[in-house]
Amino acid sequence: QVQLVESGGGLVQAGGSLRLSCAASGHTFSTVAMGWFRQAPGKEREFVATINWSGGSTAYADSVKGRFTISRDNAKNTVSLQMNSLKPEDTAVYYCAQRRYYGGTSYYTDEYDYWGQGTQVTVSS
Repeated sequence: QVQLVESGGGLVQAGGSLRLSCAASGHTFSTVAMGWFRQAPGKEREFVATINWSGGSTAYADSVKGRFTISRDNAKNTVSLQMNSLKPEDTAVYYCAQRRYYGGTSYYTDEYDYWGQGTQVTVSS
């Protein structure tokens, strides 16, 4: 069974940076795509970033493009999200997600089979 554990959330002022990490268990990590999603209070969970199995292909939501960077280390079974120039509207619980079989990137929550417990990111103005 795959387990995903996020870390690195916290409180930061607008304009600041945070780096989220997600540690994955299991033997399939290096063959499947990973994603980051977020959910603000009263809103639906939304796509943030995705990375393919090798790290050679990434995609971002328009709202974070140019500010956030997703990366992965297959030797360590980790995926990270570097968040720069944070804005109050980035405040949300951030979730790491893993596809079960597919190595290609995906924007869609229902194409991910495993989810972490989430980590809170709060950006003050």
